Amino acid sequence: METHEREATRAWVLHPDLKSDAKRRPAPDALAEAVALAAALPDLEVVGAESVRLQRPHPGLLFGTGKIEELKARIQAAEVDLVLIDGPVSPVQQRNLEKKWDVKLLDRTGLILEIFSDRARTREGVLQVEMAALKYQRTRLVRAWTHLERQRGGLGFVGGPGETQIEADRRAIDEQLVRLRRQLDKVVKTRELHRSARAKVPFPVVALVGYTNAGKSTLFNRLTGAEVMAKDMLFATLDPTMRRVDLPEGGPEVILSDTVGFISDLPTELVASFRATLEEVLSANLILHVRDISHPETENQCRNVLEIMESLGTDPDVPVLELWNKIDLLPEDQRSALQQRAAREDRVFTLSAITGEGIPELMQAITDQLANETHLSEVTLKFSDGRKRAWLFDQDIVETENQTETGFDLTVRWTARQEKRFRDL
Repeated sequence: METHEREATRAWVLHPDLKSDAKRRPAPDALAEAVALAAALPDLEVVGAESVRLQRPHPGLLFGTGKIEELKARIQAAEVDLVLIDGPVSPVQQRNLEKKWDVKLLDRTGLILEIFSDRARTREGVLQVEMAALKYQRTRLVRAWTHLERQRGGLGFVGGPGETQIEADRRAIDEQLVRLRRQLDKVVKTRELHRSARAKVPFPVVALVGYTNAGKSTLFNRLTGAEVMAKDMLFATLDPTMRRVDLPEGGPEVILSDTVGFISDLPTELVASFRATLEEVLSANLILHVRDISHPETENQCRNVLEIMESLGTDPDVPVLELWNKIDLLPEDQRSALQQRAAREDRVFTLSAITGEGIPELMQAITDQLANETHLSEVTLKFSDGRKRAWLFDQDIVETENQTETGFDLTVRWTARQEKRFRDL
């Protein structure tokens, strides 16, 4: 029996290098990231990539007519099926370029939505992607297709013109969004119940955050032994994965959470839609900011992560440890200099999630950081648990106590270390 493998879609990546862009990044770095984005989609083969310098974008075509013809020749010669443009493209520009080049075209937002759609695994993740995609489509209805201008006839019950196709399409999308929001609300409530259940067994939450492809999932796997997808591709992880981890030297058990990677110019639709996915970060006792310290754009990536965390409403009082990952990729002299620099900082650590270098020091730092973090717990004791009750009062951590028919119900505020000692009594 013959099997036919699906042929890969041949893609060409273009990065518009706009001189007028105040946030302009070095073109080679921006193009490399765009190619990595494209590589994150399965069944996609990048057969060409280039930066195109522009004084300003052409309103109807993005590029000038001469450049369009020049690119058309290369695109046709390479038998390209899909052009990926690393930046925003208006519906009019998209329609005109697709006609000129006779190919399908996706802008940066469309590409990221495709990746998110391919990677989302949980019910919540899938719903969030669908909502983000619908919001994106809604913005692209204006003059996107010629049929949208025609009038659709009414039923005759009410006078006046019928509903235009564009209004009908918008209404259909809005109705779909309402349905998806209702479904998402149910899923979020279920997650809240799970979170409440975890709060009753109050392990501190340690959240991994960082720019996409910084090595979070690889570090997560090393710390937990879990087999989370950890590939060298952007957005390898989209749904938070959570595992329990035992800290060394009598430290507490913690819940470690791996999250979706951040990226520059993340579409606003996605920042809003994925807020719930990043809720574990908002409720974390400690945040580990993983950085690919070997990347030429590591400083800009760091700024992007901090800006997104601020926009999400992360509590500024939650401690953050900065992890300079991938030091194994650096030359010895540069690596040594970074290690000396990190040693002078209280909350900066160098490590390699691949080789394990620096992991013991990180685990100890997490233990030390959480040792002084306090949380509330409800404790039920029998009358025969006099020794445990006396210990709690000796520690001066009892906030309330009520006597019951069988013993005592207490509310205590303690550190994870005190809780572990209590459980071992």
